[in-house]
Amino acid sequence: MKFSYEAAVTDTPEISLSAAVSGEKSVGPMARPVSRFATLREVLTSQTLSFLMESHNGMSAKIAEEAGFQAIWASGLTISASMGLRDSNEASWTQVLEVLEYMADAVKVPILVDGDTGYGNFNSVRRLVRKLGERGIAGVCIEDKLFPKTNSFIGEGQPLADIEEFCGRIRAAKDSQINDDFCVVARVEALISGRGMDEALRRAEAYHAAGADSILIHSKLASPNEILEFTERWGRRSPLVIVPTMYYATPTDAFRRAGVNAIIWANHLMRSSITAMRETAARIREDESLMEVEGRVTSVKDIFRITANDELEAAERRYLPAGAQSRAIILAASGGIDGQPKCMVDIRGKSLLRRQMDAFGAAGIRQVGIVRGYGKAAVTPVGAELFDNDRFDDTNEVYSLATAHERLQGEVLVSYGDVLFRNYILTGLLSTPGDIVIAVDSLGRFVGEDGRVHDFVAGDRAPSADYLEETPPDLVSIGPDVKGERLAGEWIGLVRFSPVGTEWLREEIELLRAEGLIETADMPVLLSRLAARHPVKLYVFSGHWLDVDTAPDLAEARNFA
Repeated sequence: MKFSYEAAVTDTPEISLSAAVSGEKSVGPMARPVSRFATLREVLTSQTLSFLMESHNGMSAKIAEEAGFQAIWASGLTISASMGLRDSNEASWTQVLEVLEYMADAVKVPILVDGDTGYGNFNSVRRLVRKLGERGIAGVCIEDKLFPKTNSFIGEGQPLADIEEFCGRIRAAKDSQINDDFCVVARVEALISGRGMDEALRRAEAYHAAGADSILIHSKLASPNEILEFTERWGRRSPLVIVPTMYYATPTDAFRRAGVNAIIWANHLMRSSITAMRETAARIREDESLMEVEGRVTSVKDIFRITANDELEAAERRYLPAGAQSRAIILAASGGIDGQPKCMVDIRGKSLLRRQMDAFGAAGIRQVGIVRGYGKAAVTPVGAELFDNDRFDDTNEVYSLATAHERLQGEVLVSYGDVLFRNYILTGLLSTPGDIVIAVDSLGRFVGEDGRVHDFVAGDRAPSADYLEETPPDLVSIGPDVKGERLAGEWIGLVRFSPVGTEWLREEIELLRAEGLIETADMPVLLSRLAARHPVKLYVFSGHWLDVDTAPDLAEARNFA
């Protein structure tokens, strides 16, 4: 489709830029969505100066959109840098394409991608443009240099492509677009390479004639003189884009008066993020603490907001069958190892808490609450809701559980924060019938002489050796002094409540509160009281878990994981 720039700048547009960004037509009786392709075309051709902000991944794209930018510049330099690579086509175009897909999924505003030289000749450009269109990328900018490219600000006198060969790349791009509004921007590097103004104008005219929708004129001088001379001599023959990275001190109004259509802020989200990450890393390394940085960085809740966790929760309510959702509450308020909260000790590259959360996630439990206390500033896991027991020194486990009372709804798993277990234990606990089910290690009956307090469990009958037994034993008693023939083993600190069981749990917590026992009661006391009023079933297994309570336990856990 041939686009008339003259019509774009003289006729009243059918769609306003603000309406295009929001995705609705501004006129006509039937409002309908406007494609990102059409939106980018208006951004690049509007008589009102437009701005594109650099982004290099889904998160930075969301931040740019949230800031109000009309379009995004997917920078080749910063996408490469985010991978730790040089801006020399070290990242393949398919790797860049994968990043672009995440970016396009993350935002509604259009994306103009820095396509470098097109990653080869006309044939590479054809395939690139088709794949970009399929992923909703609204346009591509290609530069008249040779593949593999070198960043424009490195060295002098970089070789340029033959004009006719580059025009072939432009024609190939336009012939391959799957949407008529897809934009091909031709980047002229003649001024960068020292070829002079006449050569820049000659190339720009050839690229315009070959079908480029817009010309990007590039300069690395600290003054805008080259750019302003080019715009004056160009005379609005087609839309014009600039990148004032080097001549940043020039007032933006100068470019408005010169007739520039769009400005790209080309690398500033990446550069600012590097500054912030360096400062944060240096501060934490020096302090060996998070105290100074915690209030200066964005909150985990803000990450959840940006990534739309609330939408997922709404979708779960809409699509998951009633009663199918479960949540976990991890009691991680008490004690530490070598000054660190026990739940945050490192076990072969992952914290104990992260290993627990991964186990819950593998079982389909994605709503996790953490009750913090000791060293709570260090307990900031991604993907969990946080509750604080600031009285962890003089209260017990039921008080911690009560701080999360708002989340004691539906099916709930409660876990100690210092327990490490194999995933099959969680699977077995979830599948055992019963409104309250506790996980009991049958090997626990042989321990207890190590000076620790163990929560031994007795059932209404000895556990059966028949693994097909359908009815598990009921809890009769739990505590350090439990003995006898009906001893089933040791409770490991993991219990499941069905929606009915959770209601019983809430009632028992309120009874303990009314009796003045809420501050001192531990989980075995709570389970004993529940067992006196309701069936509490035993899921019995053998071994494959650890209580990580001391430094020797931690060493053992690193062999266990």
